[in-house]
Amino acid sequence: QVHLVESGGGSVEAGGSLRLSCAASGVSHSRYSMGWFRQGAGKGREGVAFIDSEGSTSVVDAVKDRFTISKDNADNTLYLEMNNLEAEDTGMYYCAGDVSWTMLTKGWATNWGQGTQVTVSS
Repeated sequence: QVHLVESGGGSVEAGGSLRLSCAASGVSHSRYSMGWFRQGAGKGREGVAFIDSEGSTSVVDAVKDRFTISKDNADNTLYLEMNNLEAEDTGMYYCAGDVSWTMLTKGWATNWGQGTQVTVSS
């Protein structure tokens, strides 16, 4: 059974940084594509950054100069390094995983965590 647990969220001032982690059990990063999504208040869920089983990454234009996705296959942990945070980055951040890159990037991943809240004050 796949289990994803996010951590690292919190409240920061604009311009600050946070590092989110997603600990995975029951899934091997060497086989799965993983990603981060976020959902702000009153907004739909949107993809933020993705990494495939071989380590190739894709980050959406809105954050590509500020966010970095990475993973540690040895301990099955996914990371999202977020720098120069803006108020618009506020929301619940979720990690997700799927064997299919297409399913993941379309938001149809099989496996999801419970989320970690990020709040950025301006």
